[in-house]
Amino acid sequence: MPIVEIDSLRVTYGAVTAVDGISFTAEAAQITVVLGPNGAGKTSTIECLEGYRQPGGGTVRVCGLDPRTSRPELNRRVGVMLQNGGIYPAIRPIEAVRLFASYYDNPRDPETLLDYVGLQHRARAPWRTLSGGEQQRLSLALAIIGRPDVVFLDEPTAGVDVSGRQLIRDLIQSLASDGVTVMLTTHDLAEVEALADRIVIIDNGRIVADGSPDELLSGAEQEQFRFRAPGGLDTTALGVAIAAAVTEIEAGQYRVDVAPSPRTVAALTAWLAEHEVLLGDLQAGRQQLEQVFLKLTSEPDTASNAGATRRSRRGPRRSRGDAA
Repeated sequence: MPIVEIDSLRVTYGAVTAVDGISFTAEAAQITVVLGPNGAGKTSTIECLEGYRQPGGGTVRVCGLDPRTSRPELNRRVGVMLQNGGIYPAIRPIEAVRLFASYYDNPRDPETLLDYVGLQHRARAPWRTLSGGEQQRLSLALAIIGRPDVVFLDEPTAGVDVSGRQLIRDLIQSLASDGVTVMLTTHDLAEVEALADRIVIIDNGRIVADGSPDELLSGAEQEQFRFRAPGGLDTTALGVAIAAAVTEIEAGQYRVDVAPSPRTVAALTAWLAEHEVLLGDLQAGRQQLEQVFLKLTSEPDTASNAGATRRSRRGPRRSRGDAA
């Protein structure tokens, strides 16, 4: 049974339609990532699920409940991590987690949780003195202190260093392993590929793709490939040899504007060998998520073709940077 259900959701701001009748679900023990460019409608969608915004049409349900009319009950079952804001600047991490723990019947142990998110050594430092990454980790701790059934995470690794990002990613995966429904928004596509069980891409208020990472990546036709080699190759001569346009998009990185067929790849490697050029990284496999994302969200009239790319359709408040 789906834990999060969105059916024909519409959100409008005056004459502007931010969310145009989208439908999807999220399951327990899965990480569902909602992607979209700024202004696509993803934040308005999540705000409806969190109960912060009233839908203009359609329905949303979290744990079978309406987020607007069942807030007291859902507050005990849902954790929300905002990208910034919502924490008193002078409060200390240990005070914050203890305060939030007091709101729940069966919270996690505050000291253990601080240690788990790597903040034990900063437990008594005022929030305003924490680094951006440390503030993010505290926000995540506050979102999960009450052992929620559902967590909404907004850019959870923004501003976090490499080791901190891995710590947060491991924690998110452990939440899903424990049966929690995780809904995540992020602009870090490498993070999406590492974490997502399911990806929903929204553009212009409509769903343009919906499925697992493997479904989205394997189902998209690749029309180019890339390789690395020493800079300054004669791309004109190489293009003639392989019968495709070749562009040096940055020093030492080249793009070939044709599908990576065995014949083309063989011609490329033969030309490089003939000119005694060492081939570097050849990206001739399936597309990267970034390529798929840019293609789906930059093409005109993408929304009208949503059905062709959709894999499945199972059927404290702050302002956000992409509120539409």
